[in-house]
Amino acid sequence: MSDLFPPFAPDPDEPKRRLFKPVPVRVIIPNIITLIALCLGLTAIRLAYEGRYEPAVIAIVVAALLDGVDGRVARLLKGTSRFGAELDSLADFVNFGVTPALILYSFVLHELRALGWIVVLVFAIAMALRLARFNVMLDDPHRPEWKKNFFTGMPAPAGAVTSLLPLYLNFLGVPMEAILAPVVLVYLLGLAFLMVSTIPVYSGKNVGSNVPRHWVLPIFVLSAAAFGLLVSFPFEMLTVITVLFLGTIPVGVMRYRKLDRLHAQRPSQPEGEPPPAA
Repeated sequence: MSDLFPPFAPDPDEPKRRLFKPVPVRVIIPNIITLIALCLGLTAIRLAYEGRYEPAVIAIVVAALLDGVDGRVARLLKGTSRFGAELDSLADFVNFGVTPALILYSFVLHELRALGWIVVLVFAIAMALRLARFNVMLDDPHRPEWKKNFFTGMPAPAGAVTSLLPLYLNFLGVPMEAILAPVVLVYLLGLAFLMVSTIPVYSGKNVGSNVPRHWVLPIFVLSAAAFGLLVSFPFEMLTVITVLFLGTIPVGVMRYRKLDRLHAQRPSQPEGEPPPAA
């Protein structure tokens, strides 16, 4: 009986089949930025439990800045992907939900024992729910264009940076003793409520891209001054930014309601007819 599978010599010129398709570099770069931010968030936990709260806070702030960069870099390089979106969401949960809560627990909330830990859990879970809702709303095709200029609830990076206000005040000389732990607890619960609420928060995403010529130089000067102040007086500036951001929430709510009323008063467009120019 002849051999059904006779031996043969492989062709040395035959091209090797690739197991996986190559990934473009433009897709990898945004994910690397996200992973760097995630490393900063995890390192902040270690720094906090070593008692080095100042570098821990700076790590969280830098992670928040990188979170605002990675998505823009992905869109600029046309390297957006479903993998990158999921990775960014998971990194946001760790950096802005778990890490700030653990830092505050190590700093002052441990004085309240089990009650302080429960608030840590509430804040982290509120962040997870907020991120899940954000991901779902991205796929809503019926959302009006004007609503894209508002977040539903407090955004994740802002929630993290704002939650660290007790640490900013402590660095500025305000003693955060055990007697103030209940105040920090109520403050953190309030932020958790803002994140899972439907309160509109102004995002500024759809601000016009064209700037009047006479505003160009003042914007350059103000940007340089703000950067210099942030580097020279980081915790003073972070305190001011936090207070200003919290103060803009009622303004954003009033603006949202006004636009909602104007949108409701417009007559519905017949199907197939283009909407009127703004």
